[in-house]
Amino acid sequence: MSWLDSPSIGFIVVFLGTLFLFGELLVRAKGLFALLGTLIMALYFSYHLSGDVGLWVVILYILGLLLIVIDGKVITEGTVALLGVVLMIAGLALPSPNVIYGVLVSMGFLVGGFSASLFLRVFPSRKMWDKMTLKDRMTSDLGYNSLNDEYRSLVGKHGRTLSVFRPTGSVEIEGKQYSASSGSQWLEANVEIEVISVDGTRIIVKRRESE
Repeated sequence: MSWLDSPSIGFIVVFLGTLFLFGELLVRAKGLFALLGTLIMALYFSYHLSGDVGLWVVILYILGLLLIVIDGKVITEGTVALLGVVLMIAGLALPSPNVIYGVLVSMGFLVGGFSASLFLRVFPSRKMWDKMTLKDRMTSDLGYNSLNDEYRSLVGKHGRTLSVFRPTGSVEIEGKQYSASSGSQWLEANVEIEVISVDGTRIIVKRRESE
């Protein structure tokens, strides 16, 4: 397997192995992608392991993969997965025969990882990291339209500041407290104000002109 001495071949091997392993994490492939990815990466490590570089780099690589799986299924925060990516890259680059080889296999890992997302267009997703995606919608059945209508009805009404505006603070309008912004104006507390506009639930006020 002397052909694995070539940095470009190393790039392709790591790219394919990462593509299938990450593809198994992202889509339901019935274990086929996991098998292909494992065989390809076993080929890579079996050739590059030597007396100077032992099985600890394989452990490093597997540990990184486990961290990604744990993050995707349990934590869904992303930081642990990022640490896993770093460990996997280290496990691939450390047994490389030279710096150029190490850089190319690291690139192959990153390109393969990103390319695995293309499987989502063909296969059903495993729905990992779903908790990181905001799924709640501001629909009328949850009362968001009525909330926006209430805020829009404040335009033109008068009130007073409850705190210093620099340029945000609290106001009281018709006995209710709201958070508001005075734009570029800085207002002191207990100043008469007028609501000039509302953007969603963002209230814009200005100092009330004396009549």
